[in-house]
Amino acid sequence: MAGKHDGDRPNEPVIENRQARHDYAIEDTLECGIELLGTEIKSVRASKVSLAEGYVSAHAVPPSLTLHSVHIAEYPPAGKAVQHEPVGVRRLLAHRKEIVKLAEQVKRSGATIVPLKIYFKNGRAKLLIGLGTGRKAADKRQAIAARE
Repeated sequence: MAGKHDGDRPNEPVIENRQARHDYAIEDTLECGIELLGTEIKSVRASKVSLAEGYVSAHAVPPSLTLHSVHIAEYPPAGKAVQHEPVGVRRLLAHRKEIVKLAEQVKRSGATIVPLKIYFKNGRAKLLIGLGTGRKAADKRQAIAARE
């Protein structure tokens, strides 16, 4: 009988949105689950995801987080009958208090919630989202200079 393995599989992909850290000053991050269909998770495991145009909307009443404009490619072996929408609205899973806190911060400060990274934890897809404020061109140059 095969036992459960501990930790992550070594060949699980990590998809990052490096442009978001350049365009936004990330103040706070939150790990949340993402609700995906079978063909979507297969495409994520094959690293066929683009987070570049994505954003997250948070609503306090009723508490909900939704992911918009993230492209998850179709999974060709599944056939045309069971394919998912490549760009659609996907539900994110987090605790109610965290969702309300994020929604209040966005409403109060005018910040944006951006997806930073998709990775696997214990076989489940997780999305790291960040609360960030937009940087101007001068701020981007200063951040690059400080980093180097």
